[in-house]
Amino acid sequence: MSRIGKAPVIIPDKVEVKVENNLVSVKGPLGSLSLKVRPEITVKIEDNKVILERINDERETRALHGLSRTLVNNLVTGVSTGFTKNLEIQGVGYKALKEGNVLVLSLGYSHPVKMDPPAGVDVKVEGNTKITVVGADKQAVGDFAALIRSKRPPEVYKGKGIRYAGEVVRKKAGKTGK
Repeated sequence: MSRIGKAPVIIPDKVEVKVENNLVSVKGPLGSLSLKVRPEITVKIEDNKVILERINDERETRALHGLSRTLVNNLVTGVSTGFTKNLEIQGVGYKALKEGNVLVLSLGYSHPVKMDPPAGVDVKVEGNTKITVVGADKQAVGDFAALIRSKRPPEVYKGKGIRYAGEVVRKKAGKTGK
């Protein structure tokens, strides 16, 4: 049995979970999310817990068991506490600012890079070099953070660019081998 899949998802206070035809709908203080679970997995709610079980022991079904449980757990966590991704900008003249709801990045290009966050995702800028992406949907938060990073990924010689907080960039020696 899947170690992750057999663990129940505990529903915290102020979070409401409904299951109809393998469509899991979760509503909480930070919004509402839903997920269509594959038919090989059955979803039940018992004693303030969401329990996912598989209908057979085939290889693909076993793989879907843990995945489905993790996705449902991400829904519950997202609407109760939310998800955050922190990014840092390094480099002379590189900066970020927020104009209304639009994130404006100055990254050494001839023009500023303007980015609109998707629905349900909020962006905060602290001190021109720290960007925080916040939202209830884990996938949307991660995708938008990756999109921001892709505008100027850290380069390997000086380390300039946008990186995740705590990300270590391995640097090359360069031509002279300093």
